[in-house]
Amino acid sequence: MLKKLIASLVVAGAVVLPAQSDPLKDNQYFSNHSMGCMLLKECTDGVEKIYSSGDLRAVYPDSDWSPIAAEFDQIMLAFEQIGVDVHLADSKYFPVGHRGVYHTVSNHFYLNKAFMHRPSTLMSVVRHEGWHAAQDCMAGTIDNTLIAIIMDEDKVPQIWQDIASRTYATMPHAIPWEKEAFWAGKTQGMTQAALESCARGTMWTDYEPTPMTREWLVENGYIK
Repeated sequence: MLKKLIASLVVAGAVVLPAQSDPLKDNQYFSNHSMGCMLLKECTDGVEKIYSSGDLRAVYPDSDWSPIAAEFDQIMLAFEQIGVDVHLADSKYFPVGHRGVYHTVSNHFYLNKAFMHRPSTLMSVVRHEGWHAAQDCMAGTIDNTLIAIIMDEDKVPQIWQDIASRTYATMPHAIPWEKEAFWAGKTQGMTQAALESCARGTMWTDYEPTPMTREWLVENGYIK
């Protein structure tokens, strides 16, 4: 299954992007509008690119990153290999409560700085949004604007199907992609393995494409 990634799915931070005045009014922050401004890189104040757990330690020196450092660093390495940039960004660019976003057009990944001081929260978001990057890869290439589900829907544990169905009750078309992302977000190593598969170029042998995805991949020359 394929679809264009909707803005609500749209995810981190220690080289600082050039500072400038945002082209927004105060009442436009904490909204989809401000998030769009960030994704288009028209809003860069308080947005920092990160590369490893060492950057997290610099930003959040009071947090213990040792339990998640190895997995995080491997995911970051895979991101680098496939061309995904990760940023920590000021919370003013996110709708209230929104913790992260992956943008399938630019392949940039943004994490809400206000929530990332908790290692468990950070890893949940990185795994979840990183899974969307892997779905991007499953759809043929990280450089297109499509994503594809990776798992047969009936393989997703019921608990994650239920959570996704409740969370996206008003956006039911997003549920097939979100339920496996919720699963990946809470499962150690699952996103890492998928992103490493993408980096190796073995996505369609490591993960059997669903029939509709396989048909699309064949029609577009990605596989025979």
